[in-house]
Amino acid sequence: MSRDAMSKNRLTGGIGRTAVLAVAMTVLLAGTPFALAEEGSFRLLASYVRDYTTIDHAAGSVTAGNLTGTATVLQSSGEPFVEGSHSIVSCVVYVRTSQAGVDLESPCTITDGEGDSLYLHARRSSGGIEAGSGGEGGFELLGGTGKYAGLAGVCPYETAYLPDDRTVTKTDCAWHRVAE
Repeated sequence: MSRDAMSKNRLTGGIGRTAVLAVAMTVLLAGTPFALAEEGSFRLLASYVRDYTTIDHAAGSVTAGNLTGTATVLQSSGEPFVEGSHSIVSCVVYVRTSQAGVDLESPCTITDGEGDSLYLHARRSSGGIEAGSGGEGGFELLGGTGKYAGLAGVCPYETAYLPDDRTVTKTDCAWHRVAE
């Protein structure tokens, strides 16, 4: 094989290897966001004082008011939810009760000790809102500020209504961060 033919063969082989390497890197990098996706889980216990007003309305009742209290992270897979950390919780609650049952919606803001806020929206269609009742529902994580920006997830919760306008809610939640 002539020197020119050998040089050409090395050059084409080099280009071929370079092309294969480029394709392989593209495939690996294309998968990177999925491989490096940020996700985790946490267990939370919240305790509230409720201040509701109820009126009779259209074959049922409508209740509105607020829940204010604290939340504690009981378990966590890690940041941004720190095990043992405490936050302030404020919720606005709207409940429609009829023979068909309960239709509850409640947007909430959870603000941690560093001032970062997590936004969620709770929904429940079982149980009640009187002392001795409660029920299971779900809430959607809607992002937030600071370390909570871009967080998303749908989490089941269980709530109990206690005497003296007290309420307790617990959840086990899986979350992931979405690109903003």
